[in-house]
Amino acid sequence: PELMTVFKEVADIKTADQLHLPTPEAHYETVVVQPTEQQEEMVAALSERAADVHSGNVDPSVDNMLKITSDGRKLGLDQRLINPLLPDDPESKVNACVRNVHRIWQDGQADRLTQLIFCDISTPKAGSAATPLERLGEQEGEKGSRFNVYDDIRGKLINMGVPLEEIAFIHDADTEVKKKELFAKVRSGQVRVLIGSTAKMGAGTNCQDRLIAIHDADCPWRPGDLEQRAGRIVRQGNMNKDVTIYRYVTEGTFDAYLWQTVENKQ
Repeated sequence: PELMTVFKEVADIKTADQLHLPTPEAHYETVVVQPTEQQEEMVAALSERAADVHSGNVDPSVDNMLKITSDGRKLGLDQRLINPLLPDDPESKVNACVRNVHRIWQDGQADRLTQLIFCDISTPKAGSAATPLERLGEQEGEKGSRFNVYDDIRGKLINMGVPLEEIAFIHDADTEVKKKELFAKVRSGQVRVLIGSTAKMGAGTNCQDRLIAIHDADCPWRPGDLEQRAGRIVRQGNMNKDVTIYRYVTEGTFDAYLWQTVENKQ
């Protein structure tokens, strides 16, 4: 603190808001999808579980509101997170996100424009497989319990023609050096789709140069986390004047309730 005081006496410090540096204009787009019949049934089951918890009919070690809200978040993201044997709904928000990402990837070919996908739940399992290709093979195999949204999104984008090397998970950059290398690849447009959680891809993620869109596949708990996500793209040094922030909501689920709550808090 003393050093800072001395520094402030000799330096003229200006913050970004005082400098009026150019940052892109963000356009928000909410993509609302309808729940499947299975999701509706499971939402009803979650309500029954909550009623049992509130009435004290169930031991907290067996079931509690934390478990119920966690299941509610998973269910709003993709029904296969509750039961991997359930069908992959073509109209799910994960598939809506994949279609959007692919379209923007295609439209931005000439300038090698880039995108971020934020997903805080259903992150890739540690040691689920040694390489992305092995993980894809595993997805095709019988290890349904290992289903996660990250591998699902990547597999679908690859099937639609996006090269494997243009898609990265922030979780694979497990050291500061690897992170810096990965961000440099996103800045140059070598990696064009980066998928990660707010915790790993929030503050300190400097890869804005070509970012044209971010996708909020799920809703974080805190309004500050939404600001962290948006702050990756609405930054000086982005070559795009207009950018889009997509938010995906499954109607009639805890997901929709959470988005409403977080937006009200904001």
